[in-house]
Amino acid sequence: MSNAESTPGPSDPKDVVSYDDPDAPWNQAWDQEGSIANWNDDVIKEFRENGGAVGGAYAGGDLILLTTTGARSGKQHVTPLGPLYRGDIMYVSSFIEDKYPAWWYNVKANPHVTVEFKDKTYRAIGRVLEGAEYAEFAAWALANNPLLADFQAKIDRPIPLAVLDLAPPA
Repeated sequence: MSNAESTPGPSDPKDVVSYDDPDAPWNQAWDQEGSIANWNDDVIKEFRENGGAVGGAYAGGDLILLTTTGARSGKQHVTPLGPLYRGDIMYVSSFIEDKYPAWWYNVKANPHVTVEFKDKTYRAIGRVLEGAEYAEFAAWALANNPLLADFQAKIDRPIPLAVLDLAPPA
């Protein structure tokens, strides 16, 4: 079964206006036999088979595949993420309530990443934002992204933010 058939969600991800929206991709349930890793595997496969287009909860929205090197394992990890933009700057965040996501730790430890976007692959440098740069960027991001602001209001730690500086496609 394809992701488009198995994952319910809004017809347009831009219709999601609240972090708590039950149709938001991050609020979808998965069965206990599978896991989020297996769900990601299906999204990754569909992305690569369709030039970056996926169905289901992410249909119609931009998606990237971020490949990082594990901070502890040294192994390659691929994570589907929705890219966000501040002008020409691509940045990413995650809606994980209880901890920072693995990709964030991986980028912090090993900034050389690969970004797959649509049908192109880019080498990139990822940079986890910290200190004054984080404060300025987060203030802008929260003011301009209602979903991030809604999520930040529900958690006690700062949202994860990383910028991705893409080289020309490989």
